[in-house]
Amino acid sequence: MHLRRRRQVTTAGLAVCALALAACSSSSSSSTSSTTSSSSSASSSASSAALSGTLNGSGSTLQLTYQQAAISAFRSVQSGMTVNYGAGGSGKGRTDLASGVVNYAASDSPIPAAQASTFKGTVLYFPDVIAPVTVSYNLSGLSKPLQLSAPVIASIFQAKITTWNNSAIAADNPGVTLPSTPITIAVRSDSSGTTQNFTQFLVDATGDGWTLGTSSTIKWPATARAGNGNGGVASIIKSTPGAVGYVDYSDAKASGLTFANIKNSAGDYVTPSVAGASAAASQVTVKPNLTFSAIWAPGATSYPISAQSYVLVYETQPNANDEAMLKAWVGYLIGAGQQLLPNLGFAPLPSSIQSMAQAQLSKISM
Repeated sequence: MHLRRRRQVTTAGLAVCALALAACSSSSSSSTSSTTSSSSSASSSASSAALSGTLNGSGSTLQLTYQQAAISAFRSVQSGMTVNYGAGGSGKGRTDLASGVVNYAASDSPIPAAQASTFKGTVLYFPDVIAPVTVSYNLSGLSKPLQLSAPVIASIFQAKITTWNNSAIAADNPGVTLPSTPITIAVRSDSSGTTQNFTQFLVDATGDGWTLGTSSTIKWPATARAGNGNGGVASIIKSTPGAVGYVDYSDAKASGLTFANIKNSAGDYVTPSVAGASAAASQVTVKPNLTFSAIWAPGATSYPISAQSYVLVYETQPNANDEAMLKAWVGYLIGAGQQLLPNLGFAPLPSSIQSMAQAQLSKISM
């Protein structure tokens, strides 16, 4: 397989990596990460042989910060390997893997049934990130953060609610004086797993209250403004008074956005956080292929828009070196690399899911 992509980590990304690694270096193995000593040992064992070569990946912008930090840290494990990652959205990652452009893809949602026939072999899913997705907004002068329920969010993103002082928003926020500012909805322009998870939340939480469906791409109202990647949506929100959009927690924090507390399935308004995403992930049912959904999970502390993200690789590799490199790299992402996640705004895998992913590494073969 001839790989055409040689994309390097950006300088800004490396700065993020350095901060994350500095924070992690002071923590011990008994930190809040779900990474256990046994899983770390498994990862270390998979990576112990000195390897040489290049792996190329693409996909999820939600995973970008983690991919960058992990690539930087992984150099101390396999100094002879080069790992490149380009974030063009989950849909692009899946397309690139199907086309043989990359060795691995990162995607926040499974391969759609309509796309399955484009893949040349069995694809393995390795969950590696649990991420809260925020509903972030740009609205000054409020006495406290907004509270939003799913029916209200659905009406906002279907352009049925068009000003911030709408009575339905007011009902979610008693005692808060809301401005008459027009609402601008900010959405993704690319094929996005974040879009898939956000709209799945609206389907699960509102049923018939959401009519636009759930997919990596949505036909949004004509008044919506679209940005590329989570960063593009964050930029629209930050620069547009009255704007509201869905952005993963890590990018929302990095952009200095304000985000709403979201009403969960237990009826509690929950602030997006690593702890809330962990609580949601602890409630999931994992399918045999290791896919699952943490969206609208039960539990009083579960954050209701908690997305999961995966690394996708072909089960059968073209040569022994690619097999060994992928086992080492994926093993790091689901093993020792999990210690990086909380400092980046992500939740580590629950130990039960992590063990399943570690056990599946042996399926990668020639």
